[in-house]
Amino acid sequence: MDYLLVLYYSSGGTTKQLAQLIARGIEQQDIEAVIRTVPRVSPNSEASEQSVPAEGDCYATQQELSDCIGLAVGSPTRFGNMAAPLKYFIDQTSDIWMSGQLAGKPVTFFSSSSSLHGGQESTLLSMMLPFFHHGMLVSGIPYSETHLLHTRTGGSPYGVTHWAGHENNHAISETEKKLAIAQGKRLAALAIKLK
Repeated sequence: MDYLLVLYYSSGGTTKQLAQLIARGIEQQDIEAVIRTVPRVSPNSEASEQSVPAEGDCYATQQELSDCIGLAVGSPTRFGNMAAPLKYFIDQTSDIWMSGQLAGKPVTFFSSSSSLHGGQESTLLSMMLPFFHHGMLVSGIPYSETHLLHTRTGGSPYGVTHWAGHENNHAISETEKKLAIAQGKRLAALAIKLK
């Protein structure tokens, strides 16, 4: 059965909430959204978690990544870059890259940060780079999505974003919710057309 993979890492919970909203948009297009996360890594950049999480979403597998018909990727901002656990997972995808299993499939990106100008857009851009190498077709949010023109919180043409605040106390705004759902719907529509 065809599905879109929503792959994320979240430390404070808001990136996970964005993943759920994107999945809602995907499923409004009558296609399955499979939500997966990645484990934390140790200071030595080695996997440090059990193979099955004690709670929350399951960890993504390489097989789930290679079998999806499209992909949404999300990470909190870490100094204007994606978080190490997500990067570690992506760094393990050489076999998928060598076989071209993701080439020609759509991909989109989302992020959150604790500071207002914490590098949300550069994080989105940093996540794009490995998937250009995979041959994926990058999709953002077009300005025809009018909420993008009026947002006073998060969002950009590169993908939906959220400013969580230093204590992770800023709720996802209604505009951010609408943008995340629209981004999921767009990804699903592209995946269906490309398939």
